[in-house]
Amino acid sequence: MLLKSSGNWLRFSAALFAILTATLSASAQQLKGKVVDSANSAMPLIGANVVWQGTGIGTATDASGGFVLQKQDALTQAVIVTYIGYEPDTIQVAGKETVTIPLTATGALKEVVVEGQQARYSSLTPTNSQIITSRDLEKSACCNLAESFETNASVEVSTTDAVSGAKQIQMLGLDGSYTLLTTDNVPTLRGLATPYRLNYLSGTYIESIDIIKGTGSVLNGYESVSGQVNVLLKDPAKAERLYVNLYGNSLARLDANVNVATNLGKKWSTILMLHTDHLGNRVDRNKDGFMDLSLGTQYNVFNKWKYQNEAVVSEFGVGALRETKVGGQLGFDEDVPQEQQLSYGTRSETDRVSAYNKTSYTFPGKPYQSIGAITSVEHHLFDSAYGLRNYDGEQNSASARLIFQSIIGHTGHTYKAGLSYNYDSYSETLTDSTFGRTERVPGAFVEYIYNNSGNLTVVAGSRLDFHNLYGTVFTPRLNVKFDATKNTIFRLAAGKGFRVANPIAENTAVLVSSRAIQFNEDLQPEKAWNLGGSLTHYFEFGGRPGTFVTDYYYTTFQNQVVADMYSAPQKVQFYNLRGRSFSKSFQAELQYEVAKGLDVKAAYKYFDVKATYSGQLVQKPMIPEHRFFVNLGFATPFDKWRADLTTQYFGLMPLAPMEGAQGGGMHTSDKFLTTNAQITRAFKRWEVYIGGENLFNYRQPNPIVGAADPFGPGFDASMVWGPITGRVLYTGLRFKID
Repeated sequence: MLLKSSGNWLRFSAALFAILTATLSASAQQLKGKVVDSANSAMPLIGANVVWQGTGIGTATDASGGFVLQKQDALTQAVIVTYIGYEPDTIQVAGKETVTIPLTATGALKEVVVEGQQARYSSLTPTNSQIITSRDLEKSACCNLAESFETNASVEVSTTDAVSGAKQIQMLGLDGSYTLLTTDNVPTLRGLATPYRLNYLSGTYIESIDIIKGTGSVLNGYESVSGQVNVLLKDPAKAERLYVNLYGNSLARLDANVNVATNLGKKWSTILMLHTDHLGNRVDRNKDGFMDLSLGTQYNVFNKWKYQNEAVVSEFGVGALRETKVGGQLGFDEDVPQEQQLSYGTRSETDRVSAYNKTSYTFPGKPYQSIGAITSVEHHLFDSAYGLRNYDGEQNSASARLIFQSIIGHTGHTYKAGLSYNYDSYSETLTDSTFGRTERVPGAFVEYIYNNSGNLTVVAGSRLDFHNLYGTVFTPRLNVKFDATKNTIFRLAAGKGFRVANPIAENTAVLVSSRAIQFNEDLQPEKAWNLGGSLTHYFEFGGRPGTFVTDYYYTTFQNQVVADMYSAPQKVQFYNLRGRSFSKSFQAELQYEVAKGLDVKAAYKYFDVKATYSGQLVQKPMIPEHRFFVNLGFATPFDKWRADLTTQYFGLMPLAPMEGAQGGGMHTSDKFLTTNAQITRAFKRWEVYIGGENLFNYRQPNPIVGAADPFGPGFDASMVWGPITGRVLYTGLRFKID
């Protein structure tokens, strides 16, 4: 009997030991934690998102603020924690089984964009969002916003003409005027600022850039059609105390930048950012008698302030800019009236002042509930000449938004509602014609967000605006994010955009030609629907993380202001769309860390963009059907050495004819590729970099049609589809004090 009892006891002890061992082993494979308010550790944050960095795998905190994550789901030993009304944080958890994570309340009323270690595509946002980090910005010369997209496949930057030096971005195959440009989520550089707006933001002002494909949120207005580019300026509280960047290139362009930041006590901080650039060297490498780049000088200053306490966060900034540009033939004298000289030239002078404020208040004890106000004002004044054509303009704009944010029951159901008011006054003169308009647009909006804290997020919003010129404008938008598996995310987006075009400012390239400008009728606002979706898949191969992203977007216009250069080769005709106009955009991108320190990013893009010109549906000019992109980035430990190589291939582009039969004579560009490279050597506080753009020296042949007779009927400098200047080498240095 004793032996039998002993045997039972041994079997029971062995079973108990096995259970305890399994329990402890399972516990060791879990990360347990709690998310609390940093100012009050006794207050748990319920419904906070906790996600393994670089994946879409995560959970939400329970009623006590607690969470459990499985360690086998991790690609990196870090978690990203986000919560409405709080600063997101990234926590290193290597070797830890339990953690307590305090979050700091901010009340900031803007979309949170989280950067992964390898993938630049967010795993948390309901929109198809990509971030260009400050590290990415330093991979190229990046003297201004136009050069900030050189290592990114989603946004293209093109030169509008071969004389003035104006540049524009393209997204989803559409011109940059259909992309909403914001700084710190405040719409800016709109309207008459469009031709040169990419030059007005220095690269050294920028902390990061968020690229959102699709119409986006109704909170930012009704103008976005193809997407949003949100430029986040340096944060005064986090920026380097001193940052200096000096740059020079083989064309004798010089840039100088100085940022100075300081904290004024515990609640106030400020940053002063200065930029100037100058090009005074007349370069004509293709020997057509025209300068390959316009000459110019810019002075740019921006001052940003930030106030922060437990409940109130306020930011305000003010900027001022003056820029002069001169282009045209080598012998052009900008001080002599065009009528008194034989050389053709362009010139422009721009003065710009802007200011904005963002203030939010978070209700005590309710971190999910806040109210905020966003206001901005802009004054933009310019006068310019394109040969014998004078084009002058003035724009005064103001906007205000009041936003209330709260929950319905719990943080799984949140909403934002508010009121807005936009004011725009335009005055333009083209040679002997003067025209303008004043827009006053009060509006209201609401946005509902559903998050099941697992695998589904739905953002549904709409706004109603009352335009004094064009009546009531209804703008619905929807974004859906579904995590099909722990590493695979699907997104769907649908929405409507509405905008009033500025046909001359958005098509200044036609001014650099002999084409007659003709308005066939009163132009109506542009209206378009954008539908699309994306797939994001995070994976691990060979022990290293990677990301695959593919998306497709279809934009169809209900009305569009058509700039028709097809129907009559000696004219550009502006009229309202009669027929179809659409853009189909497909992109597939792969990001992967091939070896330690070596990252590869490759992408393919396909565009099918067509519009109806005088009854004929044809391909829009200057848009390549196929495009390939490859970027290689290498860094040694501690970033002592960094090297980057970017190659882009551009397929055939249809070109509008300058002469030929009515509605015919269409021809195409050449296929070509460009290659940029940069090497950086970092010291304790210094960085020295050298690089080259268009290293294989490809140049578009004969970018100016009729260059020998710029005042004749065959002159056209608007058909630019490739590089003009050829190879450009540069060098520079950065100095930082944190």
